[in-house]
Amino acid sequence: MTPLSAPAASAAEAGGRVLDHPARDEIRVEAVLHALSDPMRLRVVRELAAADRELSCSCFDLPVSKSTSTHHFRVLRESGIVQQIYRGTAKMNGLRRDDLEALFPGLLDSVLDAANLQARRIGEDR
Repeated sequence: MTPLSAPAASAAEAGGRVLDHPARDEIRVEAVLHALSDPMRLRVVRELAAADRELSCSCFDLPVSKSTSTHHFRVLRESGIVQQIYRGTAKMNGLRRDDLEALFPGLLDSVLDAANLQARRIGEDR
């Protein structure tokens, strides 16, 4: 998991908003594959992987409405691919790489490699 510095308990104690995330043992391969099957969600995951750090939702320039973007981030969070935490008014996103690797060794890297090869093959930038 990309470390997000403010643990959920601290955010709750401080009166901040806390988002629900599945525990590691609740993450299902079907949900992960479903989430990664959408081009916009895969784009978000590719950008997070390339950044190798957490990014706010506003960093992503997706060609969809704000409500659709919110939906995509919710699917990624609920599937266990990303962890989201509020920092002030920004919702920060980090890949749960460690969790995914522990549960499904090599899956995330294989999907990212395939997506990057495809992007180069069809001349698509991130």
